[in-house]
Amino acid sequence: MNRLDFETEDSMRVDVTVTFLRMDRAPTDPAPALPEGVIVRRLPVCSVALYRKLYNNVGGPWLWWLRRMMSDRDLAVHLARHSVTIYLAERDDKIVGFYELDSGHWPAVNLSYFGLLPHVIGQGIGRAFLRHAVDTGFGMGARVMTVNTCTADHPQALPNYRRAGFREVRKVDEAWDIPNSLGLVPPPHLQVL
Repeated sequence: MNRLDFETEDSMRVDVTVTFLRMDRAPTDPAPALPEGVIVRRLPVCSVALYRKLYNNVGGPWLWWLRRMMSDRDLAVHLARHSVTIYLAERDDKIVGFYELDSGHWPAVNLSYFGLLPHVIGQGIGRAFLRHAVDTGFGMGARVMTVNTCTADHPQALPNYRRAGFREVRKVDEAWDIPNSLGLVPPPHLQVL
């Protein structure tokens, strides 16, 4: 079991299973249409403040915490990388989700983060938005796309990735010591030690 811990402060211990997935070729079936009124756009530049808002609001319910631990400086360096691109899903000029692609291990493109704001989950956006991410990655010329998810994520995350055409390549059990100062609350389906 891998451990990710920060022993300088009180923390909550969470055991998760991380599933790594990959897709070796672009889908050939027609992409589902985004729901009416939903558009996806690439951000030419993503500020640290906007990224933190996206990351915290989309990922908070699912214990996304690692990027919260990055300093503003380190996060700015990450976001400035040519290999990192951020895409927003918007409905009625309001952000409803985002995804992050990283082509730093070319010709593989990693779907580093993907998610919707909690209030729009289940409204028919996710499947088409995920396909947009896949089509964008392969449209860049990628030969492989990768993604990982864990048991702290939304319970439909893994089934959705499988339905999109990703296949599992390995699973790793990890113990996370998440600093209590982040104020995160584990999702109800996850046991905290």
